[in-house]
This record gives sequence, C-alpha cells and structure tokens, in this order.
Amino acid sequence: MRRGQGRQPTVYDVAEAAGVSRQTVSNVLNAPDIVKTATRERVEAAILSLGYRPHASARRLRTRKSSTIGIRLDPVTNGISGAVLDRFLHALTERADARGLRILLFTARDPDDEIRQFERLLDGADVDGFVLTSTTYDDPRTEWLIANEAPFVTFGRPWGVADMDDAQHRWVDVDGRHGLAESTRTLLELGGDRIAYLGWPSPSGTGDERRRGWREAMEGHQDRLVLAGAGASRLEAADLDALQVSSEDGVGNGSDAVRALLASGIGLDGVVCASDSLALGALMVLGSSVPIVGYDNTPVAAAVGLPSVEQPLEQVAAAALELLLGPDPAPALIGDVAGPGDPHHRLLRPAVVWR
Repeated sequence: MRRGQGRQPTVYDVAEAAGVSRQTVSNVLNAPDIVKTATRERVEAAILSLGYRPHASARRLRTRKSSTIGIRLDPVTNGISGAVLDRFLHALTERADARGLRILLFTARDPDDEIRQFERLLDGADVDGFVLTSTTYDDPRTEWLIANEAPFVTFGRPWGVADMDDAQHRWVDVDGRHGLAESTRTLLELGGDRIAYLGWPSPSGTGDERRRGWREAMEGHQDRLVLAGAGASRLEAADLDALQVSSEDGVGNGSDAVRALLASGIGLDGVVCASDSLALGALMVLGSSVPIVGYDNTPVAAAVGLPSVEQPLEQVAAAALELLLGPDPAPALIGDVAGPGDPHHRLLRPAVVWR
C-alpha cells in the first residue's frame, strides 16, 4: 500500500528507477562502501532525479521528539490466549517507562485500517516508531512501514518472506519449535509412544513452527527405537500423520478435535497443543487419563494444573526495545538466545512449566 498523489518518493521508487533491489538502495544510503561503484552511481542519480529524502520518522526516533512508541491493541477474541498479549503489553510499557518512553495504544479493524493509523500517527508526529504483534504471511503492514521508512520492530518473524535477515525488518520471536519439541520428548520419556499434536490449520507461521517441533521429536524417537532394536514398535509416517489434528483455536474446538481423534480409533499416550485454549479443550475430554501440555502458560493453565510452555515475555519486551532504540545502559535480560543474534533479530527460547 503506497501513498496517493503528491506523496514523497520512497526507497521502492528509487529502487525501481535505478533497476536495483530495495536492499541495494538501503546499502547505498547506509553502507555505500559495499556497493559497486557503477551501481552506487546509478542509485545516487535516481535519488537526485526523484528528490528522495529519508523519512522524517527515522530522524525523530534518533532524537526522540515524541518519546512515544505506538502499538495496536488487538481485539480480545479469546480470554485465555489473549492474556499473553496483555502480559507483553504490560512488560513493554514498564520497560519503555524505564527508558523515558511512553506507549501509545491504538485500535484498528484490520491490517488496512492499521496502516491508515500508521499514516495518521506519523503525519502528526505522535509516535517515533511502532511495535507490531501477530505477524502473518505476506503481512501488508510491514511492507508499508518499510516502504515509508517508519521505524518498527515486530513480535513475530516475517513469515513467508525470503529475506528473514533484512536489516529493515527488525524482529523478536519465541522459538515455539523448541518448546513443542521439548514437551514432546518429555512425554515420550515418560513411556508413551503415541503423542498427538493438536494445533491450528496450516498455513500458520506460528502454528506450523510448533507442529514442526512435535514432528521432529516424534521422528527422532522412531529412529532411536530402530537403533535400540525395537523397530517393530516404530510408528510410520502415516501413523504420525494420523496423530496430528488441526482445529481453530478455542476450548470447544479443542474438545471437538480430540473427540474426533478418539472416534477414529487411535490410542493416545499424551497430547501437546499449540495453545492453552486447545489444551483445556483436550483436558475436558481426556481428563487425567493421559498427560496434556499447553502453550503460553496462562493463568487458566496454572489454575487447573496444566503443564504449559511459557514464553519469556519480559525478555521479548526488552529485546524489542533494544532492536528499535539501541542497547539499554541497564541490563536487558535478553535470556536464552537461540539465534539469530545481533544486530537486527532475536529468537528466544521458551521453557516448559511442568505441573
């Protein structure tokens, strides 16, 4: 989404005029020594011809003109899983306050409406940058922010984008793949073989990563059975497929999915889930007959004694601000970094809370 008639030229316009990529234009502006002379001169000519100037918001972030960071307040669609973003907002607000910054919350109906809010807030110099949550495949919000050179960081990776290491898209995320793999391996070590995965329909960047962690742990277990001479107990790929069930998020949906799984005749030794909502749904059907692990360690999970993967939200908030603003003089408490590290991205490891 671009500005209409009379808008200022952007890096995309310069890239198109010079016949290069957006990243090359960024390199010419920020690290010209790494660009070939002929290419650099072509980009510089396009900049001059178009009258391109870096967006004012980038300068405002360095000078902290408004000392305010904007973040969308997502609508509450699920009282269980929604608690995670509430905790993140609280941690982000506390961390920002410690750095002399304010958090401005705004609402939006959908991504297009959120982009309109971006433009309004930037034009009014109300914010210096943005923190985005709930990233999706081909997210139009990040495309607009990059095109208009508005500083931002996302809580969530740029799903579906090839240039995951693009310096212009700073992101922090939690390694759900690791969390589900750890949960699955622990249930397998308890003596079970048929550990099911209850997650969201694909494509879902977050959900697909969590499912991948379960699958890798299950396949690794099957390989170890063969090495130990217990090949007869090995589950084939089709068996693993049958242990994987998808459902939209929600307690009722989770219960329905587990009932359908049981009705198919599949025996279960445990269930790992993509959310606490789904895990609670599974618990309502299975009770204490098999171990169940949720994701997000919400207050509901704690109240009913449900094991769950906990995201390090304090560390996420600290990392998001560091990526957006630079290092904090105080310790950032970044925690267990799985990778990639400095300078533009963080992938933090969660921990399973066993009950």
